Amino acid sequence: MPTPTTLVALLHGPDQAGLVAKTASWIFARHGNILHADQHRDMEAGEFFQRIEWLPAADSAAAEPAEFKAFAATLGMVAQVARSSHRPRGALFVSRATHCFHDLLLRGVAGEFAGDFTCVLSNHAELAAAAQHYGLAFHHVPVTAETKARAEAQQLEILRAAGVEFVVLARYMQVLSADFLKNFGRPVINIHHSFLPAFAGGRPYHQAHERGVKLIGATAHYATAVLDDGPIIQQDVARITHRHNVEDLIRKGRDLEKSVLAQAVRWHLENRILVYGHKTVVFD
Repeated sequence: MPTPTTLVALLHGPDQAGLVAKTASWIFARHGNILHADQHRDMEAGEFFQRIEWLPAADSAAAEPAEFKAFAATLGMVAQVARSSHRPRGALFVSRATHCFHDLLLRGVAGEFAGDFTCVLSNHAELAAAAQHYGLAFHHVPVTAETKARAEAQQLEILRAAGVEFVVLARYMQVLSADFLKNFGRPVINIHHSFLPAFAGGRPYHQAHERGVKLIGATAHYATAVLDDGPIIQQDVARITHRHNVEDLIRKGRDLEKSVLAQAVRWHLENRILVYGHKTVVFD
């Protein structure tokens, strides 16, 4: 039997008494069936967050996303509603490193994500054959300081033509400009090879080795105009000792990068991440 389409709402706003009861009653009154519900209150900010998934009645399913957002607004809440049947179209940005690239695409082939990668963009040509092996269009867009604006304009044209709804930077070693992020206007997920906010920028494993840290990490976050400073989605760490050299740190770090980035993409596509301010609430 086909899987029924559910609706998933993420909402947040000033906390007040009765919010959980009011959202549940709204769904019940329209003969919907709640499948999952989770909520969180930021005690310092007095902010309420909720993720709720329900099976709508057949006769009201089409109108309910817009109606629920309007209802949430009457409670002072900002809401977004997604259909489980919608599979967002994504693009991978890569440079020369292959570990996150292959890991994400193999997971996609295995059906781990509630979305689909449609194309690959790279500032180098080495991964063209690999992308084509996965059945994806490959776009080589070289980037230099002199051609950056023109290259980003070309990238935006490619993304729009492909109907891309999110981008994953799978160790793409270029900084996206504020203009690119504004003009794209969709989520961009980046993997940084350190436990942010430590060792932002380039060569973090070398910085970690020089500093003699005992933990290294990886951080998946939404990209913003400030380098390595966007809302954090997922992080993980591995222990190291004085016996590990830089190559050991890089090897251990690659395992972290793959798992952290894959988890962030999975949560994003399952509508489990609510961004507010400089932070995220992840309903895992």
